[in-house]
Amino acid sequence: MFAGIDEVNWASMEHAYGPADDVPSLLRGLASADPAEREQALDGMYGAVHHQGDVYDCTLACIPFLFELVVDPGIHDRGGIVELLTSIGGIDLDADDDEDFDGEEFDEEEIEDAANYAMAASAVTAGAGAFFELIADEDPGVRLAAPLALATLHSHPAGVLALLRERLPVEPDEEVRLALVEAAGRVALRNRPLAGQAADWLSGLVAEAYTPALRLAALAQLARCAPDALPGDVVRLVAGLLTELRSTPGTAAGVPDPLGATAQFDEPEPGEPAEERGAPVTLVGQLRALSAAESAGRSAPWTADLLRTLHVGLDDRVADRSALLIDQLRSPDRWQRIDAVRMSSGLIRAWRGSYEELVRLVGAQLADPEPRLAQAASHMLEELFGLAAPAADALAARVAADPGSWVKERESEPPGLGSAVKALARLGDARAVPALAAALERPEVPHDVGSAIGYLGAAAAPLAEVLRRRLGGLDLDEGLYDRASPLLGGLTALRAGEAAPEVLRVLRGAPEYRGEWLRTSALRALGSFGPAARCAVPELRALIRSTGTPAATEAAQALWAVEGDAEAVLPVLIEGLGADHAHERRAAVSALGGLGARAAVAAPRLRALLVHDELWLRVDAAIALWEVTGRTEESVPVMLAAWEMNRHVRVRVAECLALMGVAGAGSDAAHVLRAELASVRRHNAMDGGYGSHDTYEDEKLLVLCRRALEEATGKGPTT
Repeated sequence: MFAGIDEVNWASMEHAYGPADDVPSLLRGLASADPAEREQALDGMYGAVHHQGDVYDCTLACIPFLFELVVDPGIHDRGGIVELLTSIGGIDLDADDDEDFDGEEFDEEEIEDAANYAMAASAVTAGAGAFFELIADEDPGVRLAAPLALATLHSHPAGVLALLRERLPVEPDEEVRLALVEAAGRVALRNRPLAGQAADWLSGLVAEAYTPALRLAALAQLARCAPDALPGDVVRLVAGLLTELRSTPGTAAGVPDPLGATAQFDEPEPGEPAEERGAPVTLVGQLRALSAAESAGRSAPWTADLLRTLHVGLDDRVADRSALLIDQLRSPDRWQRIDAVRMSSGLIRAWRGSYEELVRLVGAQLADPEPRLAQAASHMLEELFGLAAPAADALAARVAADPGSWVKERESEPPGLGSAVKALARLGDARAVPALAAALERPEVPHDVGSAIGYLGAAAAPLAEVLRRRLGGLDLDEGLYDRASPLLGGLTALRAGEAAPEVLRVLRGAPEYRGEWLRTSALRALGSFGPAARCAVPELRALIRSTGTPAATEAAQALWAVEGDAEAVLPVLIEGLGADHAHERRAAVSALGGLGARAAVAAPRLRALLVHDELWLRVDAAIALWEVTGRTEESVPVMLAAWEMNRHVRVRVAECLALMGVAGAGSDAAHVLRAELASVRRHNAMDGGYGSHDTYEDEKLLVLCRRALEEATGKGPTT
């Protein structure tokens, strides 16, 4: 084995962490009889030689030796090596990259990377015939990895599909049988001419007397590769299969069905030594341990993956997906409910729909004694803002019953509010006020108290006095920003003008460290107080004399709110239009818009910004131009163009369109607003990522779109 390995000039190659002269020892480690050494070697391969999916020269040089390992029945843990080869060879260059790849769109390093990926795919595909033999290997781990390797890498997909069909009836291991079905779906997705054949086979598996797990796997792959072939009663069918899985003891390798048993979540005893628990020391080992912990006690640990695949395939069929999740949330199996909560979060985050019953059932999980289930539910509800209303009573009960969860302590980070408290506050529910009051009395105030108070509005008015007291007692030292920021945020939200002296003290005593941020927060608080902050006028007038600075713009905006002296602030804001940074210009633009007709003299300068390179500045200028002139003909085209160019600007634009009243029947504005309301997918939904306020922003957009149409027509939209 490894003939010629020492003849390779490994030292001339590099991997993620430098010279690749350690690669031979990693390859030999994969062949070791010691499980720990094998794991360390595999960890090294993923960590350095195939770091984050990268392919280096040394990765390419490894491929022949990795194939030697996977075909040798004397090597242990070959399934992991098959997965490594699948990852190395299974990277597809994006179609757009292929079309644009002309040597001018990429730098030299990117060209080299693309060439390495292509060579890796070619090399692994050339040896993929070895995986045909592995599909009947004695090692179940190898048989588990081989189907996906074949589906991803083999150059004769029709032969792969035929082999998968032949192997299924004789394969004794249920998890491997599921892998065979998954591989068939992968073949169909990668080779659309074979989708019909694959769909026919998968449909047969759904209909025939196979195990419920296999039938569920077939449904999941049908949803991925041929959703039109799904049975019309897919919700009822899946619900029945889940019931069968729950009632079938030992579904997964003899693990008893948990059916609500809290013991399924048992952790190792605190005093148990780490070495006796087999504590992992490698990344691969840690991932394996996390996977084992997630699967421990589940009667069918692969059910969640099958259901996630099914949901991906169902895509925009929101009603069907909601119905499936509602059924899961009513399950006696806690794991199925945990999975349902997690998948519900993903569904609501990406798709618009009617979720009242789903959210109500998620709220019901808050009372479950299993902490993981209750925590998953509260974290989901925290993201929903107003959509969490059906769970309001459940949230209030959770908050009242568990004061210990009102604030979450974090290592090396400031404390934050617990998710149930935040979810309740984001509903504007006054029942969150006692928790916030207690948080404000802590030695270190949670960093997100101010934003929570902002959602509560007038209901949080009783907190103004403690906010004022805590702010007035802060030391004016280098840590002032972190301690003052949540208090200033709360006072700003409440427009608590009685706190103007305390805010002015902070403004005057802002230290060097984060001083600009602190002054901005203090000035915005004073501006929110309006005439109640008259004691700050001398300070504000002094600050506006520091023309061309961010503080001058913020101070001018605050002075306008406090005193209404347009003559004093207008020159400062006009000068702010020439600031070096776009965000400073945007602040000046927005402030000028707030002056309305009194800033009409700035209209030519605002008009010039309508063609600025920065999209957000163009939008702000268009809005401000309308605010100071009252004319829409120049502003609306700029705003609608930005709407199409950047989806994240749509809330800002819709808010202005609702005020303008320009979305009459047949108008361009009405067209884009109705198109938005007709979309089932959220405007800011991302594949593979999300923001904590995405759902809130999208629901706000829908409200504004409807309002804009109503303001223009006097009636609601027909969509």
